[in-house]
Amino acid sequence: MPELISPPASIPAAAPAATPALAAGQAAALAPRLFAQAAHSDVEGSFPTQEFDWLREAGLLTAPLPAALGGSSLNESAHTYELLSTLRHIGRGNLAVGRVYEGHTNALQLIGRFGRPAQVQHWAADARAGHLFGVWNTEAHDGVKLEPLPDGRFRLSGSKTFGSGAGHLTRPLLTAALPDGGGWQMLVLPADTQVPEYDARFWRPLGMRASASFRVDFTGLEVGPEQLLGAPGDYYQQPWFSGGAIRFAAVQLGGAEAVFDETRRFLRALNRTDDPYQRQRLGQLSILVASGQHWLHAAAELAARPGADAETVVAHANLVRSAIEDICLRVLPLAERCVGARGLLRPEPFERLHRDLTHYLRQPAPDAALADAGRYALAHPRPAHRLWHE
Repeated sequence: MPELISPPASIPAAAPAATPALAAGQAAALAPRLFAQAAHSDVEGSFPTQEFDWLREAGLLTAPLPAALGGSSLNESAHTYELLSTLRHIGRGNLAVGRVYEGHTNALQLIGRFGRPAQVQHWAADARAGHLFGVWNTEAHDGVKLEPLPDGRFRLSGSKTFGSGAGHLTRPLLTAALPDGGGWQMLVLPADTQVPEYDARFWRPLGMRASASFRVDFTGLEVGPEQLLGAPGDYYQQPWFSGGAIRFAAVQLGGAEAVFDETRRFLRALNRTDDPYQRQRLGQLSILVASGQHWLHAAAELAARPGADAETVVAHANLVRSAIEDICLRVLPLAERCVGARGLLRPEPFERLHRDLTHYLRQPAPDAALADAGRYALAHPRPAHRLWHE
């Protein structure tokens, strides 16, 4: 039988939120604590509970909400750079925490975009009360289905995989197939009262151990119409579906920054800073990390541009995720050469950083994302200096 892991019995309330800039500053200040704690959380099947208590205390769980609902408006397009900075700082502290927090921001963004006013108010109150949200979309072999019942409620069946935060997310957002080709319907499950079955045996990962990304079986659970979010197919609306890739790219870049910082610290501790080859490698690493930061700036500028068309936003997001994946894949071997075999021995953090970043880089359809950016470039006659920026 799948292992059943119940959500926590009590949830501490979230702190008052700050402005978008202060939220990013809170994340930057919290990153060293997250990093110091990461080795203790790096256990297969565990979850960074202490770390999320810190995020609650810092107001970061409510920060994605609009200011009128007690948040920092971090999810508004005008504040995309502050959102990406927040994600990047949390990622450099702990990629597993960043993965779950990115899902929390994504779920609240979808609720704000597609929810009815009463739903938005209700789920914002849940966020202020300390509930953790997330998005579970990856289908298992028995994909999730939604069966209408005569009393107006709906019965769930089937499973999701890679349910990050399983057993700790109390408000997961998931997609379920309606009968007779009715499309994919979003819903927000009150997982503290409608508890699914969590199978921890699914999660035997190379890295990201503490993200608790289990298989989740929803069979037999029932939800009311008030739990359904938006119309069928809304989850896949563009540019938001593919354009959201810039969020996980920001977390990944934070992981690359952590590798950079640890490489430099290690070389300083060994008094290897005068070695010309080490200096050359640090120069290469500096170019890579700075390039990733420039990509995030460009992504934020496009997201904040009034009237940016969906096709351009999606194609540019695919460029951003592809470029940052490539940056991270180049950072890792350069850092390995810097630190050598000694640096890859525990308790040095490189072993964990390497595993976590390598695993987290395996996002869906990387080749298709890059091909779509190429398709866009071939289809548009504007010269290179105007292709992505008016």
